[in-house]
Amino acid sequence: MEYRINRKTGDRISVIGLGSAYLFQAGKKEGVRALRRAFEGGINYFDLAAGDGASFPIWGEALADVRRKVLYQIHFGADYSAGTYGWSLDLETIKRSVFRQLEQLKTDYIDYGFIHCQDEFSDWQSYRENGVYDYILSLHRAGVVRHIGLSSHTPAVAERILDEAPVDLLMFSINPAYDYGQGEFANGGVGERARLYARCEKDGVGISVMKPFSGGQLLDGAVSPFHTALTPYQCIRYALDKPGVLTVLPGAANTAQVEELLRYFEQPEEALDYSAIASFTPAEARGACVYCNHCKPCPMSLDIGLINKYYDLARAGDVLAERHYRALERNAADCIGCGHCDDRCPFHVRQSARMREIDAYFGRRD
Repeated sequence: MEYRINRKTGDRISVIGLGSAYLFQAGKKEGVRALRRAFEGGINYFDLAAGDGASFPIWGEALADVRRKVLYQIHFGADYSAGTYGWSLDLETIKRSVFRQLEQLKTDYIDYGFIHCQDEFSDWQSYRENGVYDYILSLHRAGVVRHIGLSSHTPAVAERILDEAPVDLLMFSINPAYDYGQGEFANGGVGERARLYARCEKDGVGISVMKPFSGGQLLDGAVSPFHTALTPYQCIRYALDKPGVLTVLPGAANTAQVEELLRYFEQPEEALDYSAIASFTPAEARGACVYCNHCKPCPMSLDIGLINKYYDLARAGDVLAERHYRALERNAADCIGCGHCDDRCPFHVRQSARMREIDAYFGRRD
C-alpha cells in the first residue's frame, strides 16, 4: 500500500480506500471478511455513504477492534430511516441518522464529518438555514467530528463552500469521462474542473475520489466515450495523477473484489497507461498535459508529467510545487529538445517547447 498525507490534518491516508455502496450485498459474514482483508492489505480510509443501512453493523463488527487505525468519512445528510440510502436536509433526521451510525459502527467519534452532496447553490443555502452546518460545527468543537469534509459533483458549488467553510477534505467525482464532459455527473468544463483540483493542491485540501469508474461506464467499451474499455487500474491511476488527490474510493461487494483492488500495486506501468482516453479529447483539452507520462521514456530521464504538474501548480500559486520542482534530480533545464515526447504525446502537447517554457518560468525565480 502507498499512503499520502493530508496537509490540513496530518492524516496518513491509503491511496486506495473503500466505498460502501455495495458491501451490504455480501451479507454480514462475507462483508466482515472483505473489510478485514482490506484493512490487512493496508487500506485505512473508508467512505460511509452506504448503499444500505445494513452496511454499518458490518463495519462495526469488522473494524471496531482497530478503530484507532482507520479513518471514516461520515455524511451529514445521508439518511437510512427507510433502510436504503436517502438524502435529507432535515436537522432532526440527520441527528438520528448520525447517532445510529455511530452506535452500529461501535465508535464515538467521526474522523471526517461531511457536508453531504452539495450539487446546487440552493443545497448549501438550505444546509445552513436548516441548522445542519451549525450542528457539524458544534460536534467539531466538541471533538466528536475531528475534521470537516465536503462532498460535491459540481465545481462551482464546491468552490463556493471552500470559500465559506473550513473544509479539510473534498470528496469529488473524478474520472476521464466526467473530466471530458461525458456522463451523469460531468459538471463543469475541462478548465473549471482542473482549476478546482489545482486549488485543492495549493490550499492543502485533500481530495477523496468517488465514482472513479463513472458508474461502470468506463469499464464497458460499448458505452465508454473512448470506445474502449478501461481497466479499474487505469481509472485509479488517472485519478491519483490529478492534483490534490489523496485517495480513490471504489466500491467492493466481497473479498474477491477487494483482492482485485489490492492488485493495483502489482501492475506494470504499461497496464496503468490510460492514454487511450486521447481517442476522445475535447477541443478545450487539446494541448494540455494530463500527466499520463505516455511520452516516456525520455532519453534524459525526465519525469515529464511531474515537471508539468509542478509547473501548472506553481502558476496557480502553490509555493510547495515550486519547491518540489527545484528538488527534482532532473528538470526542464536538462531537456535536449529531441522531440521524442512530442511524437508520443496522445494529447498533442509540444512537450519540448513546454520544457523551454517551464525552464524560463522557474529560471526567472533563481
